Amino acid sequence: MDFDYSAMGRRIKKARKAKYLTQEQLAELCGLSTAHIGHVERGTRALSLEMLVKISLILEVSTDYLLMDIVTDKDMTFEKITVAVGEYPKERVDRFYNIVKILVDNIDKI
Repeated sequence: MDFDYSAMGRRIKKARKAKYLTQEQLAELCGLSTAHIGHVERGTRALSLEMLVKISLILEVSTDYLLMDIVTDKDMTFEKITVAVGEYPKERVDRFYNIVKILVDNIDKI
């Protein structure tokens, strides 16, 4: 089964337009050239996994949607948190998790 880069490019373009971003603006946010974004949207150039995740976060759509047109009920919040805490040492991530767990366990009291 071959991957449909053109379809992914159309979904990126659709999501970009839904955020009222130009190709130039998206390119600047991603650190890419406008020409590169144009190629991606036409399906003539592939993205690295890192750049795919970055674009999904900027456009606030899931990577599932960009890759396979799968729309889920899953909120982007978890992906944003994963990216944000992923840059910290394990002990800080564990501390963050423990704080979140305390909040969840006591949500009705807050």
